[in-house]
Amino acid sequence: MNDEIWRWNALDIARAIRTRAISSREAVKSCLERLEAVNPRVNAVVDVLAEEALKSADERDAAVKRGDELAPLHGVPTTVKINVDFAGRANTNGVVAFKDAIAPDDAPAVSNWRKAGAIFIGRTNTPAFSWRWFTDNDLHGRTFSPWNREVTPGGSSGGAAAAVATGMGPLAHGSDIGGSIRYPAYACGIMGIRPTLGRVPAFNPSSAEERPVIAQLASVQGPLARSVADLRLGLRTMAARDVRDPWWVPAPHENGNERRPCKVAMLAELPGVSRDPEVSDAVRCAAKWLEDVGFRVEEVTPPHWQAAAELWAVLVLNETRYAMMPSIEAHGDEAIKRAARAMMEATPSVDFEGFRAGMARRSTFLRDWMLFLEKYPLVLTPTSWRKPLPIGADQKGVESMRQIFEAHTPLFVPPLLGLPGLSVPTGTINGLPMGVHLIAGRYEEERLLVAGEVIEARCGRLTPIDPRE
Repeated sequence: MNDEIWRWNALDIARAIRTRAISSREAVKSCLERLEAVNPRVNAVVDVLAEEALKSADERDAAVKRGDELAPLHGVPTTVKINVDFAGRANTNGVVAFKDAIAPDDAPAVSNWRKAGAIFIGRTNTPAFSWRWFTDNDLHGRTFSPWNREVTPGGSSGGAAAAVATGMGPLAHGSDIGGSIRYPAYACGIMGIRPTLGRVPAFNPSSAEERPVIAQLASVQGPLARSVADLRLGLRTMAARDVRDPWWVPAPHENGNERRPCKVAMLAELPGVSRDPEVSDAVRCAAKWLEDVGFRVEEVTPPHWQAAAELWAVLVLNETRYAMMPSIEAHGDEAIKRAARAMMEATPSVDFEGFRAGMARRSTFLRDWMLFLEKYPLVLTPTSWRKPLPIGADQKGVESMRQIFEAHTPLFVPPLLGLPGLSVPTGTINGLPMGVHLIAGRYEEERLLVAGEVIEARCGRLTPIDPRE
């Protein structure tokens, strides 16, 4: 039914617009009406771009009528996270003090999707400074999980994930330095991929200075979607060349062997690490589905697993201690201050020599991982060792933060090493989504997506859903 286009995938919308089965205005109008109906219950989109979106839709429809060559996302409604520059709008990053920080130009992820024909219908919520796994802030308020209002929708791309899960748009932009795409995807029952360092160009024209070194190495931009096919489309269009990012790499998206089943290293439990049994069950279930189509799964722990997760904290959070904490203390809301202080207290402080030694260990870890991935091209793990956490779990002091760190170790290894990671659902447990996490070698996103499609085919789609009270 054309009045429920909001339920469609991005690929289907683009195809229908290209073949004139629907208009871009119809697609945009459907998603905007869905947004108006459900956003008040989840607060995912905090800057609605209705007027601009409808104008863009009319321009896209005129291009179709003229017979112009159409880009892959021509007319597809999308959202963009409010921590990335969007020309003429404030890059608030969820901070009251930044509410008037107007961006002079689009960031590469935005301009690439714009060039690919996407239409931005809104900008999505993030925690203050995009620095929590819980999405709320004093400027835009709290984003709620569409599954359970007492449970986090994830963060920092919690608004993006909740928007996709509830049908406000089939594709959303997110960013990830410590799980900020993969964890919200897990918590909201959708797909999310953090690409390899250098796959998707990144730069905020409004930035007064460059980000420090580990932030440059660990932070990436990527898409969230309700299907793996849409993730592939979103990633390839977002990854187009942009000379403003010196880290961007013109790597091919396929090497020719991604569709052949390979060996998979499975990590379903780890001695000494607390876990929810449902998490391990989901990993073993996904492993069985992969084995059914020819993947060869072995239970083996990847090299330096715990040490790499701990090194992520040492490097990223010590850099944060000097580069971000002064701004958080000066401009942050109380929730981000409490969370950030607990993160700092839970992380050993290191001096320059300690930081230098940590950077050297990073290279050793990555080398050993590259050798490991020659034998096991895919690694299957939990997304988190815990089910999606209760709201405010990071507001309870340092011991609670240490437990969160322990739960989230699967989220930390890929950003430390610059590797790609995919979060994909496996089903629901007691009314909450459950899923798994796949890791591959550098620029091996297509291998992740192929394996993700196997899991998706067996699990089925969990979304879009109506927000639950």
